[in-house]
Amino acid sequence: MDILVVGSGGREHAIVRKLKESPRTGRLYCAPGNGGISKDAECVQISAMDLDGIVAFAAEKKIDLVFVAPDDPLAAGLVDRLETAGIKAFGPRANAALIEASKVFSKNLMKKYHIPTAAYEVFHDPQKAIAYIDKQGKYPVVVKADGLALGKGVLICTNREEAVHAVQEIMEDKVFGASGDQIVVEEFITGPEVSVLAFTDGKCVKPMVSSKDHKRALDNDKGLNTGGMGTISPNPYYTEETAELCRKTIFEPTIRALQQEGRPFKGCLYFGLMLTADGPRVIEYNARFGDPETQVVLPRLKTDFVDILMAVIEERLEDLQIEWSNEACACVVMASGGYPGHYEKGKLITGLKADGQAEGAVVYHAGTLCEQNSFYTNGGRVLGVTALGDSLEEALSQAYAAVQTIRFEGAHYRTDIGKIK
Repeated sequence: MDILVVGSGGREHAIVRKLKESPRTGRLYCAPGNGGISKDAECVQISAMDLDGIVAFAAEKKIDLVFVAPDDPLAAGLVDRLETAGIKAFGPRANAALIEASKVFSKNLMKKYHIPTAAYEVFHDPQKAIAYIDKQGKYPVVVKADGLALGKGVLICTNREEAVHAVQEIMEDKVFGASGDQIVVEEFITGPEVSVLAFTDGKCVKPMVSSKDHKRALDNDKGLNTGGMGTISPNPYYTEETAELCRKTIFEPTIRALQQEGRPFKGCLYFGLMLTADGPRVIEYNARFGDPETQVVLPRLKTDFVDILMAVIEERLEDLQIEWSNEACACVVMASGGYPGHYEKGKLITGLKADGQAEGAVVYHAGTLCEQNSFYTNGGRVLGVTALGDSLEEALSQAYAAVQTIRFEGAHYRTDIGKIK
């Protein structure tokens, strides 16, 4: 099968490399891809949001399957457009992708179908939001922009001043544009966080192995929130008992709720969970594979990836046994100096082989450019250095050993990935 992957980050590189393993994969394309991806697939210079361009390319090349990986094109209806053109696509249609594209929609869905989540209220008026926060008088409090905001639309406010600033920034200054037309004000809950990705064909849901993301830029969970500085799988807090509880109270009820709302979800649904003293709660849904969770989940997948994608598209997921490796996996993100704030691009990366890989690890390229067989930085998160091991310690040790061999000016990474408090 000729396959096109839409997207350009570390997640897409992990998807491309897993697809490459399948004997069912023919020609493999990525739009727009990046420097590292160009060593594993043919990169096509079409932006992920150029829906017309992607549909036209897929039709022209007679692509058998399009894998839509990022949130924006899913929310914009790329899967709907491809299906209308008679092209098979992996990912939810726009009406189901709303579960990520609108925090208000997802919170109201959970309330309606009794899916456990933090208590919340929705506001269209900044003054009413501030009045509500004052009335509650409880800090920290969480303020969320309704729409997509590149993973930056959730603000945890530790006092009134921060909360007022958050509401004004989102609703009045419009730092996230129209995504801030309405907001969710949510109670702050605590506990270990778990990411669980799940395959679903709209009726059946099959959770993947668990993972833990490290969001803060600096060691000991200090610094600004990022898109993710590293991940481990499995998540040590996620026991079999917890998994069963989540299946019954969260995973299956969510799939049923979307079906009952006339929005069947086909693709990968990401459950961002918090294991509170009162049981598991949903913090957020994503309508796609997470980044960098994908980089530690897919290496553990033993079943043919293309077989799973086709079972999802053809709604026969229930008949498929999905197998996972018992190995642990760790990913350490090497980022540009200054990320997630201002950073420079175009720094030469040394220590990589001609294929963009390193000894003893798999290197997923997130923000790189390849020119004349040299790799350069081209984003905030640059590389995801990933390793499997019989234990988490072994996987981490191998990943960090490979990190030591790779250099670029200003590179920074966390030294405590996988260290559980």
